[in-house]
Amino acid sequence: MRAARFHGRGDIRIDQIEEPVCGEGEVKIRPAFVGICGSDLHEYLGGPIVIPTKPHALTGGQLPVTLGHEFSGTIEEVGQGVTGLKVGDRVAVRPNLSDGDCPSCVFGRPNCCRKLGFIGFSSNAGGLSDHVAVPAKHAIPLPEGFPLDLAALVEPLTVAWHAVDRSPVETAQTAIVVGGGPIGLAVVQVLKARGVKNIIVAEVSDQRREYAQILGATHVFNPITDDVVAKVRALTNDAGADISFECSGAQAGFDTAMNGIRVRGTTTIVSLWEKKPVIDAFDVVSYEKHVIGAAICEDGDFEAVIEAIAAGKINPRPMITSKIRMEDVEEKGFKALVNEKDKHVKILIDIEA
Repeated sequence: MRAARFHGRGDIRIDQIEEPVCGEGEVKIRPAFVGICGSDLHEYLGGPIVIPTKPHALTGGQLPVTLGHEFSGTIEEVGQGVTGLKVGDRVAVRPNLSDGDCPSCVFGRPNCCRKLGFIGFSSNAGGLSDHVAVPAKHAIPLPEGFPLDLAALVEPLTVAWHAVDRSPVETAQTAIVVGGGPIGLAVVQVLKARGVKNIIVAEVSDQRREYAQILGATHVFNPITDDVVAKVRALTNDAGADISFECSGAQAGFDTAMNGIRVRGTTTIVSLWEKKPVIDAFDVVSYEKHVIGAAICEDGDFEAVIEAIAAGKINPRPMITSKIRMEDVEEKGFKALVNEKDKHVKILIDIEA
């Protein structure tokens, strides 16, 4: 079968590999649509960083790794001992894997597992292939008629859902989202679905500011030409926003997220950082601000996002800016996101195209 595999920095190949066998407790899936994540791009441009070069402690996977951790598909085989799923079921795949017995897992936070792994990132199985076998609990059923292309967006939306859950969103009237990339735009949609009145986006790209407005932002600013913090204060009677989300991975973005919140406001860091940011501890102490992190998603987040999309509370379709064939994954996928990033939010690979 075909598989798009990461062999090293700037090296993705469509290889012919053995079709997987559906083992006990697993389901075999025919992938339909697969998204390219920012973490995939980090590996493509500078990796291997997280992708294992020797057997992963949990999955045993190592280079070359089959990519694809944001994907949907149809179950084509059910392994022994699996209940609640059947051949023909359409599913979204929850990719994060945990060992179940490290201190984080015992504490009930498998998303922070010390041996954290991912289907399509640190294992030898991934959605960018003709067939993939995964543990049955990772195949999340979709409602009747749920589009499979939208189902490939569930995983990034669950990252945003979890990030918003980590913040005191229930009492928030105003939120700042710094960075209008895929995750930032996903956070915008979740904030809107969760009833936040004012959603302010700071983003340098003209095109992504437009996407932010389409997806639910009430105010958008260009941090290059606008004093975003001053704009936020003007909108909040000089108080600042209740919550902010750092989705840029840049020091200037982090500063905006922190400076833009009120006394006892909360900044949630969602982005992955290549360099450690500098934090103004005096500002944190003086105004009793909260800084928290959000890692991937928790149990139940996939179901919550699927329900929100099915109910029309979230409509992520504008995030899909292109659909391509597997054979074009590097040229029209990875390279397009690197060289034409302002034009794209989510490029989906149509496995059956």
